[in-house]
Amino acid sequence: MELLLLNGPNLGILGRREPEIYGTDTLADIEEAVQAEVVDRGWKVVSRQHDSEGDLISTIQGAYHTVGAIVNPGALMIAGWSLRDALASYPRPWVEVHLSNVWARESFRHESVIAPLASGVVVGLGALGYRLAARALTELVA
Repeated sequence: MELLLLNGPNLGILGRREPEIYGTDTLADIEEAVQAEVVDRGWKVVSRQHDSEGDLISTIQGAYHTVGAIVNPGALMIAGWSLRDALASYPRPWVEVHLSNVWARESFRHESVIAPLASGVVVGLGALGYRLAARALTELVA
């Protein structure tokens, strides 16, 4: 049983990218933390990061077998309409995560086109947000 951990554009350089906003944890650190959170359920984390929307969509469409997903779409939350459509077809619970508090930042970041489809949204808690999303999925998935 696999849990999809999907990260969008510019998240592959976490740990180096604006650490004052996004923290110093790398994607490998986050993947390890999420795995620790779901190990008792017998789930394996499958982590994917893509800078292109098309690759994110292909990943989602190839992951219908997973038990759920944690999705940080990055800036694609703002206008990633084809990503939204792919997530609308994803048959399992999923949680949207953002490291920073998007509502405390520039106004163009204040709306997510995908959030209305999510089972939940976690923002502004840094890397801890991924662990909280994983914990939520352990409750949401039968």
